Amino acid sequence: MDFMNSYLSENVKNLIPYVAGLQPQGPGWIKLNTNENPYPPSVKVMRTIIAADTEMLRLYPDGESTALKEAIAANLDLDLGLCHKNIFCGNGSDEVLALAFQAFYSGKVNVLTPDISYGFYPVWGDMYNVKLEFRPLGEDFTIDPNDYKDANGVVIANPNAPTSLALELSQIEQILHQNPKGVVLVDEAYINFANVDSAVSLLPKYENLLVVRTFSKSHSLAGMRVGYAIGHPKLIKALGLVRDAFNSYPLDMLAQTAAIAAIKDNIHLFKTCKQVIKTREETAKNLQKIGYQVLPSQTNFLLIKTPAAEELYKHLLKNKILARYWLKPRLSHFLRVTIGTDKEMEAFIKCVQEFANAKQTKQM
Repeated sequence: MDFMNSYLSENVKNLIPYVAGLQPQGPGWIKLNTNENPYPPSVKVMRTIIAADTEMLRLYPDGESTALKEAIAANLDLDLGLCHKNIFCGNGSDEVLALAFQAFYSGKVNVLTPDISYGFYPVWGDMYNVKLEFRPLGEDFTIDPNDYKDANGVVIANPNAPTSLALELSQIEQILHQNPKGVVLVDEAYINFANVDSAVSLLPKYENLLVVRTFSKSHSLAGMRVGYAIGHPKLIKALGLVRDAFNSYPLDMLAQTAAIAAIKDNIHLFKTCKQVIKTREETAKNLQKIGYQVLPSQTNFLLIKTPAAEELYKHLLKNKILARYWLKPRLSHFLRVTIGTDKEMEAFIKCVQEFANAKQTKQM
């Protein structure tokens, strides 16, 4: 009996899943392939987890994440008039995004997204019967807002991944103005590492805007899986409707507790993001000195251009340094590298320099 043909649905048979970065096995690895924060969470997060009432683990968590919603709302610009009714919390931003695809785009055509962006978008498109239309990035990997008009929905990561580039707030507003018929989803996973303004400030003007964020990157809580969306209460209600048809208790008690502590510690957030940005700029300069082209990053990673990208990836791998490489059109000459600690990036640069020296010697 052919298992694939006998038991699986037609939709699942044809799915091409998202492939995450390699997870290192054993000690000694430098992990620069999954865009995690190189620094630990706030001490307040650790203290909160230690002090948590573990007896409460026998009970289901608050399915609405009420206290976390209130903490997130309080951390936003109070002049915007946002409150907990504008917030939706989920098990990582991936779950929030997947629920948004189901709530706002399922069964629709003419939903626009860049041809090079977060690899999960086309997977959710296939899974939830969304007819995505991919708008090509420019040769410099920039997004042209003029390519996004009269759609039934728009999905954009800003800053974009894996390109590391960002749109200005005025460009996001242009896209919103051009697409009143569908939900415009702005995925801001990396916004705390960027020098552009968040789309959150546009929420009072556009009821079809949904901004999605995560605690995984700037808050150092990738292991907790906490994400959230900010939008008009009607959009938030729709996300809750889909969630409750799937999983009414997405965020566990400890995750909610940790995220509340994290969102309240802005000093730690600014300090770690500032350090990541500083290391990012120093690493980019060092790569350029070696002779590599580096896109001007607005994220916690760099996209490096080199004809020998695959060779460099394998060289780093042999030296127990994980980076991200895709054998795909327009990306095969690029390597994406997460920003680690200064010590990790020094080891990375040393390894890259050794590779460049070896290539130069071979060509002589």
